[in-house]
Amino acid sequence: MKRILLTTVAMIALSQGASAQEQTKIELQRFFGACEAEYGNVTDVSAAVGECGIITALVNKFEADNPDIDVNVTTVEWPGYDQLNAQLASGAAPDVVSMHYSAISDYQSRGLIEPIDEVLAAQGIAPDSFTDAGRNGVTKEGQLFGLPFDNWTMLFHVNLNLMKEAGLVNADGTPILPTSGEELIAQGKQFTEKTGKPYLIQIMANETASYTRILYTLLQQQNADFFADPTSIKLNTPEAKAAVELMKATKDEGISTTGLDYAAAVSGFANGEGGIAVNGTWLIGDYVAQSEKEGTALSNGYTVYPVPQLFPAQDSTYADGHSWVMPKKDRTPEQVEAIGKLFKFLAENDFQWARTGHLPAAKAVFDMAEFKSLPHRDNIAEIAQTGRSLPAEVQRQFAIQDIIGEEVGAAVNGGKPVDEALTSAESRINDLLADI
Repeated sequence: MKRILLTTVAMIALSQGASAQEQTKIELQRFFGACEAEYGNVTDVSAAVGECGIITALVNKFEADNPDIDVNVTTVEWPGYDQLNAQLASGAAPDVVSMHYSAISDYQSRGLIEPIDEVLAAQGIAPDSFTDAGRNGVTKEGQLFGLPFDNWTMLFHVNLNLMKEAGLVNADGTPILPTSGEELIAQGKQFTEKTGKPYLIQIMANETASYTRILYTLLQQQNADFFADPTSIKLNTPEAKAAVELMKATKDEGISTTGLDYAAAVSGFANGEGGIAVNGTWLIGDYVAQSEKEGTALSNGYTVYPVPQLFPAQDSTYADGHSWVMPKKDRTPEQVEAIGKLFKFLAENDFQWARTGHLPAAKAVFDMAEFKSLPHRDNIAEIAQTGRSLPAEVQRQFAIQDIIGEEVGAAVNGGKPVDEALTSAESRINDLLADI
């Protein structure tokens, strides 16, 4: 009897071991921050807040729903492309990587990421289920090279409590926002005089992306075709000079914070240190949560709008998006199928991701009552029409972003004359593109 019992136990153990061995493992690498302490075991995605919380909970939920798939997550410092480049060079790339639409052309043009049309088709995912902006963001040479996840842009996050104190609120409670560069400076001075605080909270230290995104927005608002030729940029222009001079004026006229890095700018706005935070869609969910708590600087006093039209030619804002790509590597059929299942799950749960503040990439989300009821979405809905990216053919967009950010940052902070900074940026970028 004892012998039979031992044999049975051994068989069960062997069965469990075989089951564990059958689990398909995929490596996922992402930015969006680390929050394992708070969300490492959360599978109720609706309970998560912010980019990190929601993506962590989504992966946890996927694993819970698919016990035969093990998703090993590696979190990298934003944007993570230096790490990815090193991994690709050493033949140790992960299976799935978060990637901006603006970075896809760099990797696709060199054959470093896989087209995913067949992976999506195997899961019944049709390309036309995505928004035009999302689908176009990942489409290169007629193929999809990533799962579109969202669209994002820079916004004006507004502290209504301080705007009321400054006398910059309409009768209906909405903020009075500028409609020109002159109004931006004038309202900023009024705000600072009335509140003793800076009108704008901007990221000006240890940062290149913010300078570049705002420059792109102001150039688009002047209808400047600065990348008419995707292999050559034109920045030594009256439009670029006007844009940078306006950016510089926000500092010179004393209406903006100075010396704040990204983290300090995010927390500074939450703590009531200024009127308007110039930052991304991804912070809406976090700031809404702050506004719903009593005793916070944003309590019952937060709203958000696109960056206002400050130049008369057209209403436009620079926009980009996040996707999930498959680096070029050998995979088993089981791993490819597991990735397909993950992509399907992420697409079907795009509403949850949209709670961060990003605009959904899945068309169906826009028709969901839950999405329509999210706070402030009506205020930013126009971005679907006014958001514009750089031409898809422009390569090295992140390297370009760094160059522009360095040069414009130097001009804004007084390290270089505006003309010299723009000439230098144009020359450096065109040298970079000529070497491709």
